[in-house]
Amino acid sequence: MSRPLLLSTRVLLVCAAVAVATGLLGAIEGWLTIPVLAAAPFVYGFLLGVHVLPGIIAQELLRAPWVALLTHLFAALVGCALAPVYAPQFLGTALLFGGIQELVAALFRYRAWGWWRYLLSATAIGALVALVVWLAADLARLPLWAQVAYVALSVAGPIAWTFVGLAVGRALERAGVRPRRAAP
Repeated sequence: MSRPLLLSTRVLLVCAAVAVATGLLGAIEGWLTIPVLAAAPFVYGFLLGVHVLPGIIAQELLRAPWVALLTHLFAALVGCALAPVYAPQFLGTALLFGGIQELVAALFRYRAWGWWRYLLSATAIGALVALVVWLAADLARLPLWAQVAYVALSVAGPIAWTFVGLAVGRALERAGVRPRRAAP
């Protein structure tokens, strides 16, 4: 008996559907970047956390290798079509966030799918977002309260969006979106 294809047509279609919805959210985030950085830069890390959604929803639904990275890349392409000025950022974020989500899943050999495992990747992403945006946006010039709020919101953002993604993934599963799995 031949082994089923890891990335079957069904899996690719689910990844693409998730990517369209989350890519739209990513594009909205892209267009909000400049106004948010101008008005309240300490909130930006929380806003950037929306980019964890493609991988979280895909992994929660499909529980398979490579679906997070693939869905992130598809979502980045959707975002590029809707906000082309942010194409490099979308693609870089997709590779980084999707890569971290895949790495954490791979560390557990794609066998641990509890909320705590998603929390590990979200925390790693949040810490990285806090560091990168701190350096890129020169947040050291802000008052101390804004710096503390920035770090807290940057770490909390990906965690909060991860729980949103888990809820969406579970709702989609209840609706019957999950592709059938081959018998062991």
